[in-house]
Amino acid sequence: SDLLFLGCELTASTKSYTFQVDEEDDSDHILALSVVCLTDGAKDECNVVEVVGRNHKNQEIAVPVANLKLSCQPLLSLDNFKLQPPVTFRLAAGSGPVHLAGWHSIVHREDASFEEDDDDLSGEMEEELAPIMPAKK
Repeated sequence: SDLLFLGCELTASTKSYTFQVDEEDDSDHILALSVVCLTDGAKDECNVVEVVGRNHKNQEIAVPVANLKLSCQPLLSLDNFKLQPPVTFRLAAGSGPVHLAGWHSIVHREDASFEEDDDDLSGEMEEELAPIMPAKK
């Protein structure tokens, strides 16, 4: 698998950024958003960042993921919020600049072929764990 760093900036002139992969690519792609923050030149206004994607019915949906303001919340950690491409990040309110950072994980199908017998793993774990004994008084 490959792990790539991703970053983009949303501003008044560039209000959206779309991350997509080649439709013919046979790999599994995961996009994880780590941090959304205001950068140099931001005004003290509400900057709302939305993630635009598709739901299980293939309908477009937009979900706000960050509301940043220079004086009270200039940065938000999203703890690797996982998304499946294609996905668009949109500055729904404010003029930015807002920087988004995260990572893109590519798992090639042939890499995902390892299979373990769950019974073997649980047996090994049981052997390695020492029994819990009552405390001595």
